[in-house]
Amino acid sequence: LKKPNKLFSPFFSFQNEINEVPFFDIQLPYELALKIFQYLGKTELGRCAQVSRTWKILAEDEVLWYRLCQQEGYLLDTSISDHSCWKLALKNCRARERTLKTNWKNRIGAVSQLQYELGKILCDVHSCDGVVIAGYTSGEVRLWDTRTWDYTAPILEPVHGPGDAGPQPHVSFVRINSSLAVAAYEDGTVSVWSLMFGREPIHRYQHNQRIQALALGSEGATVATASGFEVKVESPNDRGFWQTTQTFEIQKLVNFLNLVPDVMGSPVTVAAAEDIVYLLKAEDPGKVLHSVYGQPVTCLDVSAHEAAFGVKTFGWLLNEPNQILLYNLETSQCLKKMGNSMGDFTCVNLQNSPPNMLVTGNKDRRVRVFDLRKSESLCSFYAHQLGVSAVQMDDWKIVSGGEEGLVCVWDQRMGTKLWEMHARHPVRHVWFNSHSLITANIPDDKTPRGASITDDDLTAHRKHRGVIYAYEFSVDQLAVESVLPICRSSYDEVTGYNYNIGLAVPYDNI
Repeated sequence: LKKPNKLFSPFFSFQNEINEVPFFDIQLPYELALKIFQYLGKTELGRCAQVSRTWKILAEDEVLWYRLCQQEGYLLDTSISDHSCWKLALKNCRARERTLKTNWKNRIGAVSQLQYELGKILCDVHSCDGVVIAGYTSGEVRLWDTRTWDYTAPILEPVHGPGDAGPQPHVSFVRINSSLAVAAYEDGTVSVWSLMFGREPIHRYQHNQRIQALALGSEGATVATASGFEVKVESPNDRGFWQTTQTFEIQKLVNFLNLVPDVMGSPVTVAAAEDIVYLLKAEDPGKVLHSVYGQPVTCLDVSAHEAAFGVKTFGWLLNEPNQILLYNLETSQCLKKMGNSMGDFTCVNLQNSPPNMLVTGNKDRRVRVFDLRKSESLCSFYAHQLGVSAVQMDDWKIVSGGEEGLVCVWDQRMGTKLWEMHARHPVRHVWFNSHSLITANIPDDKTPRGASITDDDLTAHRKHRGVIYAYEFSVDQLAVESVLPICRSSYDEVTGYNYNIGLAVPYDNI
């Protein structure tokens, strides 16, 4: 037997009044019998409950089912006294998970568009746990909380300097995590807002040139920006005052920038500058992780211990296919070379993928899933006509977005497309969790001809703006309330163009 779990030691005050339990030809104390039963699973406990009345009481002990619920990842933030029947709680959690998966596969839920007409053209979108941030050509930055439909999203206000009387510069990049929102503007300005304290920025700094890349730590308060040949890292000190903690000078212009998550001490930054990948640390400021002349990096993603990036080789000229390289950030060694494609890898997702898994998108129209313990792809989907622009996966599904504006949901194990949705502009952002999905179609042309009727018009035509979609597949009451009551439909026939999504225009039940 394994070493008994320490989880059981404080819970013996909840035991039944039975002092001894019959175990074949001996009588065991209840505490010892409970320690034996802790090694059983759900099926074994169900069988033991049919042996006798005493075994039934023992097999349905709350401590056993609380432990099983915690082991399967349900209700992790609760204590044993929060539920009167943990067996029923585990059953309800598993049923809810099955229903969520069914809703995902059949596209049952509600969909809404997050629009802001006065922002003109959509420039960049990012999201974290259902909170969406968007930047526009009007210079405004807007937030939405998709977890509740009646939440009024604020417009984050920039800090106006003495010479800022004219129109605001376009927003280049936006990022958000659980506590901060960051926006970078075309004039090199970076504004940082706290999601806890109002609409005014808590920090603002300036670059002399246009910003090429922006990174925000997944947790905590660390912002990294790249402008020209300089990478600057900003974070607050012990007293809460923001300051420049690190500044790095590199040789080439940065294309991609990521902060390594879950780093103790000073932040670590991974920057891809044309054909060089830098690992930027305070103690080793100019460390080169990867460099091959003439082979530029086309995409980058970073997890806590590894970095994955696509490399564009000489292709058909020297018969070298494009690849995904996986590096260990602690040893700076190349762990794996994956892929064998003639097209460029345009997107890679390592941080949000399951353990030992990686998903990529390519210009050759395919989405590929790699097992990091192998070199060959596990599965490959012919996805998008103009190339893949955004991907994310979990243990059973993949969501991909393409340059033609198509969002596809795939069943990884079956290798089939479950459903798709289309919008006018390329998909630049895809994010989902167990019950919601957020996609953003962002136009490439930020100043289209005929976007507004007159030069003084504060809005742009709908077809030029871009769009953000929020899907809710939850089985809770929130999924129904995410659509206004007058817009809910009871249409459940097989025929009709509703695709199981809550209709935006009610035509059968008002």
